[in-house]
Amino acid sequence: MLLHRSEQKNPAFATGSRRWHATVTHIAGLALLSISPGLVISAIVELVGGGDAAGMLAITAVIFAVLGAAMWRGTQLGDLTLRTVFAAVGWSWLLVSVLGALPFVLARTFQREGASRWVELGDAVFESVSGYTCTGSTVLTTLPDLGGDDTQVGRGILFYRQLTQWYGGMGFVQLVITVLPTLGSKAIGFMGAESPGPTADRLSPHAADTAKILWKLYVGGTAAMAVAFTAAGMNWWDAITHSLTTAATGGFSTYNDSIGEFDSLPIEIVAQIAMLFGGTNWALHYLFLTKRRTVHKEDHEFRAYIAMYVAATLAISLILSTGGEVDNFGTALRTASFNVASMASSTGFGNAQGAGSPGDFVLWSATPLVIMLLLMVIGGMSGSTAGGTKVIRTRVLIAISHRTLAVARQPRVIVPVKLGGDVVKERVVHRVSFFMMAYVALVVGGFLLVTALGGELEASLAGVVGSLGNMGPAFGAAGPTATFLDAFPAPARMVLALLMLIGRLELFAVLLMFALPRQVARRAKPHKHTF
Repeated sequence: MLLHRSEQKNPAFATGSRRWHATVTHIAGLALLSISPGLVISAIVELVGGGDAAGMLAITAVIFAVLGAAMWRGTQLGDLTLRTVFAAVGWSWLLVSVLGALPFVLARTFQREGASRWVELGDAVFESVSGYTCTGSTVLTTLPDLGGDDTQVGRGILFYRQLTQWYGGMGFVQLVITVLPTLGSKAIGFMGAESPGPTADRLSPHAADTAKILWKLYVGGTAAMAVAFTAAGMNWWDAITHSLTTAATGGFSTYNDSIGEFDSLPIEIVAQIAMLFGGTNWALHYLFLTKRRTVHKEDHEFRAYIAMYVAATLAISLILSTGGEVDNFGTALRTASFNVASMASSTGFGNAQGAGSPGDFVLWSATPLVIMLLLMVIGGMSGSTAGGTKVIRTRVLIAISHRTLAVARQPRVIVPVKLGGDVVKERVVHRVSFFMMAYVALVVGGFLLVTALGGELEASLAGVVGSLGNMGPAFGAAGPTATFLDAFPAPARMVLALLMLIGRLELFAVLLMFALPRQVARRAKPHKHTF
């Protein structure tokens, strides 16, 4: 079989296969296949736990496997342009997030009196999107109390709900890369499209090996967190389910009061360390284990990240203790440090033991809430599982502002943007500037739309910022002791779900999902002019 010259250069065409060339469908099919084993495990957990949704989870596993196999086997990789790479990542996330609602729909997880089937479907999609994007905002109100059985949700459904965040934390497209070596050097493009932050870290000459390293580290980190939670006092079920979402900085809990349900200082300390670990660039953890023990101390972004955590914790602790909002400085430090770690890492766990307790930060005064809002905007480090605009972008934005002032004083002077003595490339400066402008536009537009659809003012602002930053709880009626069910009408929740996807994919993949292929123009010969 003769191949076109462009096809001969691409290993995807070199097999002589007559399969349809469709990169987006090929990658999306593999993404569905990667979720299927998790659904099988969830079905087993449901069956062992005596729930009645095991069949629903098994049916969904079959649907994911059959549909994913058909999409994968019936296609092959086409041209790996920037547009197709970002489109493949974007459409894969959209497909998995929407189809991920099937177990909730089939099990009628969100069935409640007075709600139509369409509203239940919307709630299921919202929960699925919130899970896979590691946002942690929820509309589920039937979670149990510690040690109680007053729940309509089986353990398998709860496990699947936790597992959605674990898959989304590192990214299932990166999982696809580990089994798709034909991507070659283009694999780093897929990683960059899915990884949070301005760039993707390369830990090996081969991008597929980098993805494998990160996933092995991710699995090992999750296991270590489960052991630490067990040592702090959790039982094995709670330790496993909470480690899945802590490693992913997702924030889903199996209890209504989240970590506050345990009312345990050791568990909160372990959770804080684990959340900050997840909010740190995972490449630093790998380098620490294999090469340099001082790599964290040497990294400028990590130092800024920890400094932000310490400064915000101390500021909020002092304000809460001196303002009389808590009884003493110790209680203020405990509640402040936990909630700051939760927001700085974009995890969204809460340590409130119910409405009105010290950890219920919606009752704090204005200044601590403004600090929390800033943490929701910034989030964690690039290359981590955290959301937000990232610490590195904030530092670049500050450096850009400094350069602007310097150029205003001396217009003829060329001033580079520097971070820690290193010059930032102009293409990175432009991307960061565009991202931050687009972020502000999305916050303003989302806020206006959500409030127009019936959301209250305070909750809408924090809800939009939290959704874009994949944070979890908001302010007002959507705080850490409440859900998004009563705070936002169903149409507003769909807007927030869309913002979650945009925030997880960091805008560029979403824009290029809908970009039309650029027409290739013939290169014109230059005209000779006589002057």
